[in-house]
Amino acid sequence: MTSPAATKPAILSVDDDPGVSRAVVRDLRRRYGADYRILRAESGAQALDALREMKLRGQPVAVLIADYRMPGMDGIEFLEQAMDLHPYARRVLLTAYADTNAAIDAINVVDLDHYLLKPWDPPEEKLYPVLDGLLDAWRSSEHRPVTETKVVGNRWSPRSSQVREFLARNQLPYRWYPADEPEGTRLLEAAGADPERCPVVITSAGRALVQPSDSELAEHVGLTVNPAGEFYDLIVVGGGPAGLGAAVYGASEGLRTVLVERTATGGQAGQSSRIENYLGFPDGLSGAQLADRARRQAAKFGAEVITTREVVGLEVNGSARTVRFADGGRLCAHTVIIATGVDYRRHPAPGVDDFTGRGVYYGSAMTEASECAEHEVYIVGGANSAGQAAVFLSRNARTVHLVVRADSLERSMSHYLIQQIAQIPNIEVHTDTEVIAVDGGDHLQQIMLRDNRTGAEEKADAERLFLFIGAAPQTDWLDGVVKRDEAGYVLAGPDLLVDGVRPAGWELPRPPHHLETSVPGVFVAGDVHAESAKRVASAVGEGAMAVMLVHRYLA
Repeated sequence: MTSPAATKPAILSVDDDPGVSRAVVRDLRRRYGADYRILRAESGAQALDALREMKLRGQPVAVLIADYRMPGMDGIEFLEQAMDLHPYARRVLLTAYADTNAAIDAINVVDLDHYLLKPWDPPEEKLYPVLDGLLDAWRSSEHRPVTETKVVGNRWSPRSSQVREFLARNQLPYRWYPADEPEGTRLLEAAGADPERCPVVITSAGRALVQPSDSELAEHVGLTVNPAGEFYDLIVVGGGPAGLGAAVYGASEGLRTVLVERTATGGQAGQSSRIENYLGFPDGLSGAQLADRARRQAAKFGAEVITTREVVGLEVNGSARTVRFADGGRLCAHTVIIATGVDYRRHPAPGVDDFTGRGVYYGSAMTEASECAEHEVYIVGGANSAGQAAVFLSRNARTVHLVVRADSLERSMSHYLIQQIAQIPNIEVHTDTEVIAVDGGDHLQQIMLRDNRTGAEEKADAERLFLFIGAAPQTDWLDGVVKRDEAGYVLAGPDLLVDGVRPAGWELPRPPHHLETSVPGVFVAGDVHAESAKRVASAVGEGAMAVMLVHRYLA
């Protein structure tokens, strides 16, 4: 049974000096002990452990107070990590007079609500008025539970699956109700909706959207779908790590920047359950966390992020560069960065297309993870994305079968991930094997496997098949405008020069910059760039470098 004290909102103080820490807690308890749990920690790591436990238990945190100068993890670093666990908690930094510049910088880094100079005696004048205001603001709005969007649909409906995945990838909370269960039926009746026309999305405002398109859905759940202006310094096409990196650096350096994304920020990396080799995150982070942080960072600097707008063309109009949208709209800028990444290749086996969204999924399809409990799950692919999905799904599935066409994982997967997989007993790796057919009724029920060493074929029962079979750039919209290689990847910089000769139509007296395409002022970054490294860190780096070259072009 939960104690009454455990249900109180918490105020957490972090200071490595035990004497100061006890003094802070003493002052806090004197004023707020009746209504709040007053907690203290003597290091950032200890405080984060406490915050994780409170997150798991669903206990609210009202205020975080951290000393700036702490060994190992200073107050700003602590608050930055704490934001991901309790984003609505108010944040206060304790500083000495000499550290006021650091406190001012922290206002931007961690959305600091206030900084306090030590010592603050008397607390009645210098501490309590500040905390009273922060607690009043916390109680009045932001800590309240978010009213969830409701999705009513059929379990094996491809469009229901797409809607759930769209909301999840855009970090939008929702609750799923199968249409054939009592609560789903009641919601459909209340909305006056036909069960045969699912999915039905009921917004937090109570509006029912019947079989909504992505753009209609985005508009009603709070995403931005239309740019605020007509002309920008920089248009970034694609919201993966490269595009987000370009948006952050472009906006932070004063460029009027807009990022246009077809579905959700994060790209393929945004679907990764765990990225453990990204610099600066020794404990790893999910692709969704990385994408959310980057999106918020871009927005903080003033970049616009537009979703559900598909770019279908690029035009050169004098000094302007124009992108055309599928809905007939267009947007102009001085420069463009192409960061559209890659999509998973389609699997050629018979039946795959028929069961896509009904048991067959491209990518991780994180919304399906909970449905894999105690089931046999099959994953096709031998690269990191497939390995990360296998590790993640193994937590619930009875067995995860990793089907790899190559003779070993070493050819395409990182060493650390291979080691992890080897230590998980319910992951089975099938090398020299491929899926040659799938079958079922209203959903996937069986797959056919072939051992390429012996030619033997075997049927296996399976309700979930996840496909990670390589990548292909989606760059047909650049036809006739930007030069690409035979596979469709965008050529740039030195790759455009043939025996030192610049590309046809290049009119500038200089050769193309390193990431500049065959069209001056149009740059490329990330996985869509020919011969790119296909790693998150390199994509972010190219996004930042492309912005530096944009400045050179504009100059």
